[in-house]
Amino acid sequence: MTDASIRASLEGSQLSLTTQAARNLATTTKTPPQMQGITPRWLLQMLPWVAVTGGSYRVNRHLTYNVGEGRVSFSNTGTQVQVIPQSLTELPLLRGLEDIDVLNALANGFVQQEFAAGDIIAQEGQAIDQVFLIAHGKINKLKAGKYERPALRDILGDGDCFGGEATVSAQATWEASFQAITRCTILSLPIQAFRELLNQSEALQTQLDRFREILTKPQDRYNQSAIAMSAGHGLETELPRTFVDYDLSPREYDLSVAQTILQVNTRVSDLYSEPMNQTEQQLRLTIEALRERQEYEMLNNREFGLLHNADLGQRVYTRSGPPTPDDLDELLCRRRKTHFFLAHPRAIAAFNRECNRRGIYSPSREINGKIVPAWRNYPIFPCNKIPITKEGTTSILAMRTGVDNQGVIGLHKTGIPDEYEPSLSVQFTGINNKGIKSYLVSLYYSAVVLIPDALGILEDVEIGL
Repeated sequence: MTDASIRASLEGSQLSLTTQAARNLATTTKTPPQMQGITPRWLLQMLPWVAVTGGSYRVNRHLTYNVGEGRVSFSNTGTQVQVIPQSLTELPLLRGLEDIDVLNALANGFVQQEFAAGDIIAQEGQAIDQVFLIAHGKINKLKAGKYERPALRDILGDGDCFGGEATVSAQATWEASFQAITRCTILSLPIQAFRELLNQSEALQTQLDRFREILTKPQDRYNQSAIAMSAGHGLETELPRTFVDYDLSPREYDLSVAQTILQVNTRVSDLYSEPMNQTEQQLRLTIEALRERQEYEMLNNREFGLLHNADLGQRVYTRSGPPTPDDLDELLCRRRKTHFFLAHPRAIAAFNRECNRRGIYSPSREINGKIVPAWRNYPIFPCNKIPITKEGTTSILAMRTGVDNQGVIGLHKTGIPDEYEPSLSVQFTGINNKGIKSYLVSLYYSAVVLIPDALGILEDVEIGL
């Protein structure tokens, strides 16, 4: 073999240990297990948490004469819309009515009407001859202003009712005009048809008498029982006597629970827990998933979720569709103090686009070491648990927090057996005959709105593209 061939042979052979072989003797640098779906969970961070000792939390309030505070629901067959009879009990007059025959008769009396954008549905000052239910669409409530221009008083949307005053008073007139913003589908009940049914139904007459009695009771502007007092009087004036009445049926909140059973093979935990403990890593990711579910439930649960428990008077609609500075200002003015907004990230992007369109600078704030957008110096926290409908709309929440502020609070229970974190327990439940260890992981929580104006929602927020 020549010298040249020897050199070529040496150049083609392995001269040092390969990296693949070296890994057998080396410890790799690794990360803990990663998981998508972990978010900042701002709602859980920013809510004050109140410990519940007895498993439930009672919210005592000043007596309020709220006889109807929901929205009516509808069903449809093709383009034909029908009001669901049982949902009529959400109307002030019919709150608590249990006679299904009367509700069916009322539901059958509604007639479907269609209005185009810009149509006047009712004119201020005219006699009310119909009760209207909004099945779909948005309506402006306009009242004549001091300088002849109509002033916007409110925006109504799906499920809202107007014209119900005529069921109580035969001389009722429209206090404002109602104009369609979008194409609207509306169900109307002629007052004459209501009165004919009233003459035929003793249950409906009893309901009407009860409602009129409530209206005669002294109330303040929040519909609470009035507290009589005197101010600015002279000497030796007889002072009024009063007392503060309480709600006899206060709402109680029971702690909800999110649970799962974590299973770990003993062989895995015994042999593969260096340098990272396998059981601890499994538990860490399980707890992350439970916390994410906790925030989702505190927003979306139909029993205690914030999106379903906001007062009807604290729900407002966007004026044009996308969230504008005017809309957020309207949301702010509905309560005496706001601590923060909560919105889907795409809703925040839509709001920033509207600010850019108007040439408005929306500053940011540093909260807990993180930069978040803000409006009027109130932080806007992102939360992807707020749903987006198939029509591309979502909601923005504004809330005041804390017991001292009569705001929104979170409930939990501390000191539970096998507590791993506050209100979260990890209980070992044994090893089965396959050598698998099981742990019951339980998380207890709930959310409470102490008084109605603590929470407001901007609804039908269009997020666009």
